Amino acid sequence: MLVLTRKTNEAIQIGDDIEITILSISGDQVKLGINAPKNIEIHRKEIYLSIQESNNEAASISLNLLDQIKKQSLNLK
Repeated sequence: MLVLTRKTNEAIQIGDDIEITILSISGDQVKLGINAPKNIEIHRKEIYLSIQESNNEAASISLNLLDQIKKQSLNLK
């Protein structure tokens, strides 16, 4: 993990396309501004993990459904 110290209005550049700017610091909260291309999804980590979990559940249901369809098609033959 890279650890950097930044002050308000200072930025961090990631690659050519992503810039993270420190907008304000108040107590234990830091407000960030993120400039990135529209095709890059940006989420808070807890939201990202929730999306991943939902996607995994949906994929699991799809696999179970495919297994059921295969079994039914074998029974019809």
